[in-house]
This record gives sequence, C-alpha cells and structure tokens, in this order.
Amino acid sequence: MSGHPRPEPHSHRRPLDGRTIVVTRAAAQAQRFTQLLEEAGARVLEAPAIVIAPPPSWEPLDAALDALGTFTWVIFTSVNGVAMVDRRLPARGLAWAALADRRVAAIGPATADSLAEHGVRPDLVPGEYRAEGLLERLRGVITPADRVLLPRAAQTRDVLVTGLRRLGAQVTEVPAYATRRADAGAARLREALAAGAIDAVTFTSSSTARNFAEMFTEEERRSWLGRVTVASIGPITAATATEYGLTTAVMPDEYTIPALARALAEHFARIPRGGGRRARRSV
Repeated sequence: MSGHPRPEPHSHRRPLDGRTIVVTRAAAQAQRFTQLLEEAGARVLEAPAIVIAPPPSWEPLDAALDALGTFTWVIFTSVNGVAMVDRRLPARGLAWAALADRRVAAIGPATADSLAEHGVRPDLVPGEYRAEGLLERLRGVITPADRVLLPRAAQTRDVLVTGLRRLGAQVTEVPAYATRRADAGAARLREALAAGAIDAVTFTSSSTARNFAEMFTEEERRSWLGRVTVASIGPITAATATEYGLTTAVMPDEYTIPALARALAEHFARIPRGGGRRARRSV
C-alpha cells in the first residue's frame, strides 16, 4: 500500500476553488453572499462600497408611521427599508401588527423574507425583482382611491413613484435610510487589483457599482478591467457599472443574491483551470 496520499478526485473540486471574489455589499448585509461564495470554493474579499445610515431626519418616516391607518398599501423595496421601519415602530409606540389591515408589497424574496420575520406576509411579490416588475404587478390592483406609503432610500430611482401616480394613487414617499460611500478598504482593494489577485468584482445595487467605481480613476479601472470579471445582480446595476466602463460579464436571470452566486460558479466552471483571469462573457 502506497504511503503517498491520493490526489483529491476532480469531482470534489468546487467551481470557485482558487478564485478571489470581491463583495461590495454593505458589511451588515454581506454575510449570506460571502457564505454562498465560500461554499463554492471562493476566497472572498469583503470591501463594502456603501454604508447604510439613518436618513437625514426621522421625522417624515415617523409621521408616516403615526398615520399608518390612512394608507391602503405599504410597499417595501429593500431589506433596509424593512429594518429601518422595524427600528422606528417601537419608537412610535407601535408594532408590526399596525400593518395588519394594510396591503403590503415587497420587491423581491429577500425583502419578503425580512417582512415574514416580523410576521408580515406580503400580498404581492413580483416575478421580476425590480421597480418595473413591481409596478407591472401593481397595475390593475392599485386604484385612484389608494394611498400608498413607500419607505425607502433617501435618494433613489423615481420609476415606482411616477408609475404609481400615473395609476392615480396618492403616494407618500419617505426616506427610511441613506447610503453613503465607504472608502475604508480602498487601499487594500487597489493593491489587490493592481497585483492581478482579483478574479471577479460583484455589484448588488447601483450604489455599490457607482461607489466602487468612484474609488478609482478611469486609468486604474482600464488597467485591470481585462483581468477582472464584473458580476451584476441585474440590468439596472449593470447599466450603472457600464457608465464607468465596467462591462458586466455575469448576470443571473433572477435578480437575487443566491442566483448571483450560482451564476458566478457557473461562469468560472466554464473557464479551464489555469486559463488565467481574463473576463469572459457569461451566456
């Protein structure tokens, strides 16, 4: 019997073994994505491009929560919005039960799951997890008699608000949180990118793409772009990345974190081992 250890069977190799992937999500939200990538074999470099912070003032959100009984719909477009409402409800002497007689919509499964943790089951979750998909599902459901509360980021796309108002709804949009750029890990990230140590950079929102890109000069981005795969969670995020010359090579059909992790694994599984770090278009 040989004393040499047997080589690990090829079938045991994971699709992201030997790959280093940057996660740009806010630190508080990165854990699940990091876990999924590591389970597929990746080495993950967490480099948050954004920080989730309270809004400039709690007053608009507090006033809306105090008037919850006047709304027919409450629409959540992110886990962050759910978290901040959860933070302010007790401050107003309220609980999630205050939404019991309201109709609730969530933009996607992660937001719906976050609501479910508080005992709220959304009446509506679109099949396409972005504002356009949510608006399409609400069409024919929203009436001019409806008053809609929309607690979301302080600065965001107005597609949903504009569309709901065109349907005749009265929309109260309140800032529930703000996002700001995080620069803490920029030096370490710049060094790793310059050294060719990064295989992929992931963007899970337009703000992560924008803030990441603005950490670097155009010349810096061009210098490593050919060696780094850009992965975006959906078309809106990909479009923002494109504005900075970062062409998305990997994008899942379903705009969720698990789907993005799977798409990355499938992308790199198609690239021969030792084939280098050149980005290839995922199809």
